[in-house]
Amino acid sequence: MNILPLNNPTLTPIYILIIIIAASMLTRIIAFLMNKMNRFKKDMTVVYLIRDIINYIIYFIALMVILQFFGINLTGTLLSLGIVGIAVSFAAKDIISNLFSGIILILGKSIKVGDTLEIHDKKGVVERVTLRSTIIVDDFGVKDNIPNSTLTNDAYLLFKKPEKYRVDIVTGLALDVDVEEFASYITKKILEYDEISKEPEPEVFAKEISFKQSKVKVSFWVKDFNSKDKYRLIVINEIRKYVVKGGKYE
Repeated sequence: MNILPLNNPTLTPIYILIIIIAASMLTRIIAFLMNKMNRFKKDMTVVYLIRDIINYIIYFIALMVILQFFGINLTGTLLSLGIVGIAVSFAAKDIISNLFSGIILILGKSIKVGDTLEIHDKKGVVERVTLRSTIIVDDFGVKDNIPNSTLTNDAYLLFKKPEKYRVDIVTGLALDVDVEEFASYITKKILEYDEISKEPEPEVFAKEISFKQSKVKVSFWVKDFNSKDKYRLIVINEIRKYVVKGGKYE
């Protein structure tokens, strides 16, 4: 039995286009809603797993509906897949291996977003764990896709994600700027942001002094790995405001 009527073949391309657009929009909406749910933010690995599974289901359903327009019998198709399944399985064994390895990694929570992973001379922070591969980002921003089957078969080093992440900013201050006043000001400003940890408190260290300037290091901790760059920029801007005003910014 056809899911949709096929009485008007001229409208078939339009129907197919609508289905594709609807499926794409639905996956985007679901991803947006999941990213907005606070309970998921603590473990982005779970978010990516659920999103991948939902995406596969949506696109599978869309494909089945589209096949109806071409008069393809779904029951016969699925049965035929069983006949050729053995041959296909040999060709797709790597894909299947990565798929099951991804499920094991995610459900076992052995590797999570924010962990530091080192394998086969590659090292980086885990950005995402999908059903097929694990994506890491090195210190230079270069991304590497590690097949999940490699992670389940080969040895690797894993440094678990800390609860807090330290951010260091080194800056220069004019010699007429009071370093202690700067430290008091910037510490107070940093603590105004909820995502920045109150314990341990932000710190300002004197690095060196020259005939032109004093160098100091501002250190603070953030609660979310993904917010490190955001708050680094915010604090740098607060430092800039203070320096531009000659240490008299309020």
